[in-house]
Amino acid sequence: MTVAAIILASSTESALADADGLPAVRRIADVAWSGGATPIVVVAHDPDGAVATALAGSPVTLAEPAPDEVGPAGQMARGMEVAAATVRETTGALIWPARMTWVGPETVTSLIEAHGPGAAALLVPTFDDEPGWPVLLPVGALPTLRAVDPTRMPPAIVEDLAASLERRPFALGDPGVTHDRAVARADLPPYAGPSAPAGGHVHEWGDTIADDPDDGPLEGPALAPYGQAGGSDPD
Repeated sequence: MTVAAIILASSTESALADADGLPAVRRIADVAWSGGATPIVVVAHDPDGAVATALAGSPVTLAEPAPDEVGPAGQMARGMEVAAATVRETTGALIWPARMTWVGPETVTSLIEAHGPGAAALLVPTFDDEPGWPVLLPVGALPTLRAVDPTRMPPAIVEDLAASLERRPFALGDPGVTHDRAVARADLPPYAGPSAPAGGHVHEWGDTIADDPDDGPLEGPALAPYGQAGGSDPD
């Protein structure tokens, strides 16, 4: 079982927006990796290579978006297709808008662990009873996702998917699932949940990784042009 992270940026500007000193997609990629998501796919336009530069040194595939006419659901499907082609064992994907920069790695791990026994369910993190992001979508729901009206926006897409999938909300106490980068990190409400994942296993959380500088060589991310699903399976 492998759960991918699909980071969706509607524009180059949103991909590179400041998130407490890091580009948004880099902060999210580091948190996703710390929480156990793999592969990590960033779907973003990158005409001048700035997004690739921001992701240098991180284990990420940078995927060219699908044509605009497929709408947000089509971009989600594009990321999932790249992930499934990159790692054949991928069974689910965290659908992660690039504006949601404050999600913690504990939330990532908790959703991945919850996906294990309920691999056919749509998992939705909540904070103060409000649904948030990233949602965890099973790969088996890809045909349903592709059939969603391209004019539907992300919250409506989740509602459409919930009509044919079991939706399981998870109150993980993470304010980052509902508060995007428009709220300063220092102004987030306090964490309001258990100090460990819902599954009960204690992890050494990597939550400081997103704040540390990169000392290793700056290798660029793998690239997946549109029309090409992704890289070869590392296994």
